Amino acid sequence: MQYPIFIHKDENSDYGVIVPDLPGCFSAGSTIEEAIHNAHEAIECHLEGLLMDNESIPLKKSVEQHLGDPDLKDGVLALVEIDISKISGKTTRINVSLPERFLKQIDEYTKQHGCNRSGFLVDAAMSYMAEHQGDKRTYASR
Repeated sequence: MQYPIFIHKDENSDYGVIVPDLPGCFSAGSTIEEAIHNAHEAIECHLEGLLMDNESIPLKKSVEQHLGDPDLKDGVLALVEIDISKISGKTTRINVSLPERFLKQIDEYTKQHGCNRSGFLVDAAMSYMAEHQGDKRTYASR
């Protein structure tokens, strides 16, 4: 899952990083590279805390949505790749049946975007659950 980050620098300061999709998640670094690296660690720690507290992970906005935010105008937007499956605890192998055509579409998408099938399915499920939080209907009833 890619998280947009906003990197800014005030005069006589290090580079600051805000993660607009994760309120309260921020970082810094003396170089842009260090700021991005530290942001990666901050995002993982923030998400791990949410998971440990059994809270849902907020939906992220697209980069385009952030470009229009006046609070993010004096800096640079970048993307940080986070593998949620690595921080969400022990993995369990499951057997899932999917239509072959659908599986091929997933595999084509993951190949084009440099991710793997398992990570993609975790991201998709988490996004779906966050989007439908509080919706009492089950998937089967839709």
